[in-house]
Amino acid sequence: MTDTTPLAEGASELHITTPPAMPTPSGKPDPEDSKAPTKSALKKAKKAQEAQEKKEARSKELAEQQKREDDQRLAALEEAKKIVIEEDSSLPKAVRIKLDETDSKIVKLRSGVSEKDVDYSEGRGTRVRVMGRVLHLRSQKETTFITLRDGYGKLQCVLTGDLAKSYDVQTLTLETSMSICGEMWEVPPGYRAPGNRELHADYFKIIGKAVGDKDAVSTRAAPDADPQTQLDNRHLFLRGDKLSGIMKTRAAVLRAIRDVYYELRCSEVTPPCMVQTQVEGGSTLFELKYFGEKAYLTQSSQLYLETATPSLGDVYCISPSFRAEKSLTRRHLSEYTHVEAELDFITFEDLLDHLELFICRVIELAMQAPKIAAVVEDLNPGFKPPERPFKRMRYGEAIQWLKENDVRDHEGKLHEFGVDIEEAAERKMTDDIGRPIFLTHFPVEVKAFYMQKDGSDPRKGGLQGTESVDCLMPGVGEIVGGSMRMMDYTELMDAYKHAGLDPAPYYWYTDQRRVV
Repeated sequence: MTDTTPLAEGASELHITTPPAMPTPSGKPDPEDSKAPTKSALKKAKKAQEAQEKKEARSKELAEQQKREDDQRLAALEEAKKIVIEEDSSLPKAVRIKLDETDSKIVKLRSGVSEKDVDYSEGRGTRVRVMGRVLHLRSQKETTFITLRDGYGKLQCVLTGDLAKSYDVQTLTLETSMSICGEMWEVPPGYRAPGNRELHADYFKIIGKAVGDKDAVSTRAAPDADPQTQLDNRHLFLRGDKLSGIMKTRAAVLRAIRDVYYELRCSEVTPPCMVQTQVEGGSTLFELKYFGEKAYLTQSSQLYLETATPSLGDVYCISPSFRAEKSLTRRHLSEYTHVEAELDFITFEDLLDHLELFICRVIELAMQAPKIAAVVEDLNPGFKPPERPFKRMRYGEAIQWLKENDVRDHEGKLHEFGVDIEEAAERKMTDDIGRPIFLTHFPVEVKAFYMQKDGSDPRKGGLQGTESVDCLMPGVGEIVGGSMRMMDYTELMDAYKHAGLDPAPYYWYTDQRRVV
């Protein structure tokens, strides 16, 4: 084995020690163990020692270099603290704008070149004040480039001179919120920036400094984070382009929904979220105590909506609904935003026509906004709005299609009339057909108690069809469900009994069949 003992600083001596000879089974030392190390072994040990010494010397050199750089940075930061940033009161008053402001009547862009970085003489760019959070940050010699984001747009800001040398800029972190004043410029030819413009700063102020290092947003909300980390830090991931784009698209769709319902003369109402009745089955109810009484979070507001139609005409709501289904599939959410409507004096065909018009018109309005259309194209390249008319397909026809195309359930069995078609099978059928489908006339046994039975269906009991519909969209699956309501009082009372429901808490709904 080898042993090194330092002689003096920067030098060492190599010692070779021979371990005691190992005894043989007879108890005598093995002569092979008494041999001196070979020259090749000595050479190999010496090389290993020299490599280790070089490695240690390099580590020491790097540590000393890092210390020098740290000392220089600390010294520079101490000097940076002496720089005081004050707004020049002689400059034009800054116009407060959002980062996406492009109106030439409000913001004039300066172009060309100038000896002065900021020059507000006649014919120059508008002096503006913007506020946002730091999205990107980079330094180049004595210039710092900051890209701000405010939820409306992005803007590159250029800081030079004392602004770039200041302590706040030298220690700037991503997601720090700040206010910047300066002159608006066109981006020089050959360079790129959001909106092909940039702000040349003359003043800034830190509003709130974000944490850095391991607690930084960019660390906690890393793009390659696992799904659970993304869910636990949803409040941070919302700042990313993808999720913020989804939220903006969602807002555009909700706005379009309200616009379409306004066009159709539907009134918006706000039903309660705490109820004492079920709509979609007792196993999915969130139960809670309501001042000593049993109550639930609503599964659906559709029955409440019906009570408003006699006085308001057609009505709708956009409200949260809750389902106590412990599942991680996209079809089983504990809470979601539910768009529901009730139309008075219609037939089942009227319902289908309404749904087709509503879906296509909402998409049309939402996609009219260029920013939303761009987000949709980015998230779903090649997206095309659905074409009318949608395919009408009865439940029985769907069962037959699944059999003919050998589409089986999760147990490998063929679908039989009377079973609830599984999501995977529905999506397979919809994707193969390649167009939106109104899947209609589901059997009584697989639908809610209040749905109107199909009078033209000769089957009776649980296999009798209902005037119900699910809208299936290629690449997505079910997006809308609807039905006609039972109108007969006696039939409704029988439906309560068949579903095992006490009619008493539903007195307000039952009254709709008595006071018609």
